[in-house]
Amino acid sequence: MDFTDISFWSSLLSIIVINLVLSGDNAVVIALATLNLNEKDKKKGIFWGTFGAVALRIVLTAVAAMLLKVPFVQAVGGMLLTWIAVKLLKDQGGEEQHLEASGNLLGAIKVIIFADLLMSLDNVLAVAGAAGGNIPLLIIGLCLSIPIVIFGSTLLSSLMNKWPWLVSIGAGLLGYTAGEMVLNDTSFKFLHNYHVLEYVIPWGLAILVVIIGNLLKSSAQKKVLQETDHVKEGAK
Repeated sequence: MDFTDISFWSSLLSIIVINLVLSGDNAVVIALATLNLNEKDKKKGIFWGTFGAVALRIVLTAVAAMLLKVPFVQAVGGMLLTWIAVKLLKDQGGEEQHLEASGNLLGAIKVIIFADLLMSLDNVLAVAGAAGGNIPLLIIGLCLSIPIVIFGSTLLSSLMNKWPWLVSIGAGLLGYTAGEMVLNDTSFKFLHNYHVLEYVIPWGLAILVVIIGNLLKSSAQKKVLQETDHVKEGAK
């Protein structure tokens, strides 16, 4: 692990940004799970719940990073991550977490960890791809993400609501990471012989994700407006 290598720092930044972008829902989970706790237990619940969730995610991501070394698995993972990125844009502002608030500290911690486990597929896959199989790198990146998730996810969520184009940038970053996953698959190493593809594939997927995701989101919004108009007309 060479700390003077620019690729190390770019990968580390990608891991932190990806984890932050995909952790917007965690703020909602944490808020709901600790809703009924007193102030003292609420702080403990936020810390230990997030710590446990991230520790579990490190283990899952390490396993995913090793699996991505198997031929074709990383390419398939890249395609799956592309779908996740498109879905992130399509469902922007349209998903709500249905969680029950817990009345005790241990219960709140369990809710946070379990909910994070259910929602962590995108994080695990994206971070493993950005780490490129470098286990120490992904551990450093995820550990640095702990305070960011705790203190920054709520802020990021509000910023994304205020400036929706931030979601497009996050989705585009996932698309770019997906393209790099395809290029790094052991079965597609030959693509590196064509240097132009090293730029076309990642940037192409990034742009494609943003275009398709926004088109699907626009289509879904139009459908909702049409259904609302029909309901209004029927009520007259």
